[in-house]
This record gives sequence, C-alpha cells and structure tokens, in this order.
Amino acid sequence: MKLVVGLGNPGKKYAATRHNIGFDVIAELVKRHATSRPKVDFQGEVVDAQLGGDRALLVCPHTFMNLSGQTVVRARDFYKLNNQDILVICDDFSLPCGKLRFRAKGSAGGQKGLEDIIPALGTDQFSRLRVGIGPLPDRWDAADFVLGKFTKQEQPEISLAIVRAADAAEAWAARGIDHCMNTFN
Repeated sequence: MKLVVGLGNPGKKYAATRHNIGFDVIAELVKRHATSRPKVDFQGEVVDAQLGGDRALLVCPHTFMNLSGQTVVRARDFYKLNNQDILVICDDFSLPCGKLRFRAKGSAGGQKGLEDIIPALGTDQFSRLRVGIGPLPDRWDAADFVLGKFTKQEQPEISLAIVRAADAAEAWAARGIDHCMNTFN
C-alpha cells in the first residue's frame, strides 16, 4: 500500500493558492484513480485509490500546512506502512513555476509542512515531490506569496504542472523514487 499526501490548507479561503498545489495534485489523482468517495479520517480528507497496481491512500491533511505531520503519522501508523511507501507532494517557491523535483530524503528546505512531517515521522527518509511555484519576487513576504493565487499568465503552466505531477506520482507508485528522480528532475 502507498500513502500519497498532498499538502495545503483547508477551506475556500486557500483554494487555488500557491501553497495548495499539493491538494490540486491529489484532486487530479482522485479524478483518475479513486476507488471510494472522500471521507474524513486522520484529520484529513482521504480517498482510496489504485496506483501502480497497488492500493493507495490519497490524503489532504485538514490540520493546516504547519501541522501536516499529525495526519501523515496517524495514517502511516494505522496502516503500518514503511516510510518508503510515503510520498508527500508540496509547493516550493525556490523552484521555477511548474518545475518538478523528486527527493528520497533531505531537509525541509523551508517548507513548513515538511518541517512538521520530518519530526512527526522521526526521519527525513521519505519521498517528496516538490512543485515549483516561484520565484519569490523581490521584497515580497514569503507567506504572502505562497498564500496568493497564480497569475493569469502562470495558469496554463501550473495546470500542466498539476497534470505532470499526477503522472509523476503514478510513476513513483509503479517504478519507485530512483526512476522518478532520473525521469522528472
């Protein structure tokens, strides 16, 4: 079984913001692969799916970005999953808009959701897919930027990135992190 977690903030106020790109990728995966209706569990929205021939749990934490670790660790522990079976999808304003980057481990790199997940899991050894939402404009506050919406000019590029990120998550489930780092980075 795989656990695929898209990071974001719940509620209409945050819908379609840069910080919610993880939720958007999960929504695309739900459209393609859901085998159940959404339900609330582990302090998030959960949908059963089939990815890469395996059962997958698609999760959007409702704890807000900075407390995402609570949802991830509860789902991992309930299903007794290995950390290698977890993929976290999140935004990264250090990457150009639409660029994808896989990592098998590493620091949070300033991403607040990852900053909470790493200590909750007790390790940085889990897959993550960062989706570029940047660059952060000069003199902009990072929080204001990530909680803002994509510009009209960025919309086509970010829509394509969401589709490509869903494709990448499928590849991760089917072929693993090493294949994805070689293919999508």
